[in-house]
Amino acid sequence: MNPRLGVLNTDISVRLYPANELGDLIYPAGKAPSQVGTTIVAAGDPNNWPFDSYTTPIIQADVLVGSGDDRQYLPARVEVTGSLEGWDMRSERSGGSTQSESDRGDDASITLRRGKGPLVFDLGICLVLLSLPTLALFVVIQIMRDRKKLSLSFLSWFSALLFAVVPIRNILPGSPPFGAWVDQALVVWVLVALVVAMTLFIITWYRRPD
Repeated sequence: MNPRLGVLNTDISVRLYPANELGDLIYPAGKAPSQVGTTIVAAGDPNNWPFDSYTTPIIQADVLVGSGDDRQYLPARVEVTGSLEGWDMRSERSGGSTQSESDRGDDASITLRRGKGPLVFDLGICLVLLSLPTLALFVVIQIMRDRKKLSLSFLSWFSALLFAVVPIRNILPGSPPFGAWVDQALVVWVLVALVVAMTLFIITWYRRPD
């Protein structure tokens, strides 16, 4: 660094392993080093929502100092910092400071899991979805057994319940992909149960002469 101007005296580039979308992160001479954003893929299965987790490969780095053929490799230590709202992040090292054939320094891998707060909210939304067909079937059974008076105003209530399922599903934190297990194991059966309740209500109304 030039202490008077606060700029780099020589070209510096950072090479990350595994490869990222930008290749080498370049910090040219004559400029102050600044933050450079890039992307490294974290592997995971989003269909396991909300219990999905994502882990990066072991991230290592070299620093190339200088320009042209005179550049020199220097080992770099990967430091992980920061946060992501709604996620628990953990970084691990594969074994501390080890020197490999490429003279790489300390490495790190990053694992992301959904935080406990969003998990509790997800559970609450699932309970709300389960309560919709339960209430609808309870009302229909009471009407079919002549314990409660039949009223056609219930049709609008059934329709509101039916069309509320998808908007409620769409506010789930993390936006689970369509077709995930929550759709196969919960949402589709909620819709089926609501349709059954509405069908039973219409059959009961049709069979009653009054």
